[in-house]
Amino acid sequence: MRSDLIKSGPSRAPHRSLLNALGITKSEMNRPFVAVVNSKSDYIPGHQHLDVIADAVKAGIRNAGGVPFEFNTIGVCDGIAMNHKGMKYSLCSRELIADSIEIMLTAHPLDAIVFIPNCDKIVPGMLLAACRLNIPSIFVSGGPMTSGRDGDVKMGLSEMFERVGSYTSGKITAEQLATLEETACPTCGSCSGMYTANSMNCLTEAIGMSLSGSGTIPAVRAARKRLAKETGERIMYLLEHDIKPLDILTHRAFENAMRCDMAIGCSTNTILHLTAIAHEAGCDIDLKLLDEIGRQTPQLCKLNPAGTTFIEDLNDCGGIQAVLKELNRANVINTDIITVEGTVAERIAKAKDADGKVIRTLDNPHSKDGGIAVLWGNLAMDGCVVKKGAVLPEMMQHEGPAKVFDSEEECIKAINTGKIVSGDVVVIRYEGPKGGPGMREMLAPTSAIAGMGLDKSVALLTDGRFSGATRGASIGHVSPEAAEGGNIALVKDGDIISIDIPNRKIEVRVSDEELAERKKNWMPPKQELHGYLKRYVQHVSSGAKGAVFDN
Repeated sequence: MRSDLIKSGPSRAPHRSLLNALGITKSEMNRPFVAVVNSKSDYIPGHQHLDVIADAVKAGIRNAGGVPFEFNTIGVCDGIAMNHKGMKYSLCSRELIADSIEIMLTAHPLDAIVFIPNCDKIVPGMLLAACRLNIPSIFVSGGPMTSGRDGDVKMGLSEMFERVGSYTSGKITAEQLATLEETACPTCGSCSGMYTANSMNCLTEAIGMSLSGSGTIPAVRAARKRLAKETGERIMYLLEHDIKPLDILTHRAFENAMRCDMAIGCSTNTILHLTAIAHEAGCDIDLKLLDEIGRQTPQLCKLNPAGTTFIEDLNDCGGIQAVLKELNRANVINTDIITVEGTVAERIAKAKDADGKVIRTLDNPHSKDGGIAVLWGNLAMDGCVVKKGAVLPEMMQHEGPAKVFDSEEECIKAINTGKIVSGDVVVIRYEGPKGGPGMREMLAPTSAIAGMGLDKSVALLTDGRFSGATRGASIGHVSPEAAEGGNIALVKDGDIISIDIPNRKIEVRVSDEELAERKKNWMPPKQELHGYLKRYVQHVSSGAKGAVFDN
């Protein structure tokens, strides 16, 4: 066992003396040591309750004969970090989380790991670490928040952001806004729609690294606690049979995850994270493969913000395993590969059938292709992404004049002062991995546009990215980014931009010769960077490659 490095033989007497100081008994010293990596935090709603989840996990580990050791990682709440400098640090935190776990579990070699994430970058950060360490591992999320209420209508965080735009445009009063902010997020847990946190937790289940239900069981249900205890017990089985992450995270498992991604209409951030995790696992995938799978996979679910159903509704209809079961009717799921609880075939055999409403059937999908599309053209030579399943039909094809901004703050100011009008294509640049730096999410501008009722006539594109709570013709990850001289840096106010989502095209109606002439006079803006962001810029790659660190 790996833990023998710190507890076995005469030379490890000093190490054992330190373990004795922790209260480890002689019998415990002979048992497997299991790490419990917890992202508990007092000010992230998705993580506030993770001490309860960790206690249940540790009870399960003890039940099955192991000795648990818990430590914590950092985590950024994207909702709280939104629309200010803090958002520059969200995507950046993914690499820090992976690095810190690698450090802890190399310096203190234990035998297996239970990961407890819940939000946004924490899930992929932990998955990166699992690939890197490659010792028996399993995940259990803290579970989703239940939906909020606007009177008798369900709502989530996306609607709360949109209500700011409604207030700014005079559609609701300050009193109504204040009432809604007390009802939008009613419980602990990851925000209630198919935003990035729930997207990544669902895909962690789909790819086989968590038990069935981990992606969808609400945080406040007793079933979540039982699942955590079962996860603690299950890690001991994985250890006994030496089943490691890279045994599970094969190319065919990533194919299943990508199919699920397209079927349930996940956040576009999943494209960044799946490519990064696959890279760490040695199974590189690219935007062309993602788009190919997207074209072949029907969208079966339209969850908030794309629709009126929430993660709790998906859970009650059978969750991720029911989705995979329905997709398997088209023979597009790899069922013979292993997961943390048997093969995919064994898992979906126990699942409910699609109900036809929350999870539509293959013969009546929301669309014949998936919820995320990849677009190419002279504005995005290396590609860009859009949450197609959350775009209104009238915006699937759009052409209009560019309104160009060199930061999110400039754009927000223009939106709030009425400078964005019907037909515009809003361009926000210098917000990419290097240009931001940190590739900020743009939920504030997209929500303001939607809240003002302009989502039917205004598109927005950026070399930054979008929250999973974003809806509308919001196109992100434009690559190459502006800071690297991509053509998005050369767009001028009034240039006509053409967007054709069904045909996967995005173009600025400017000749190659004119773009080349503009490039001659282009200089990237100077950045005054300090601390982690300065180091981050030196290593981060393109958004098209998952914003991984280049060696």
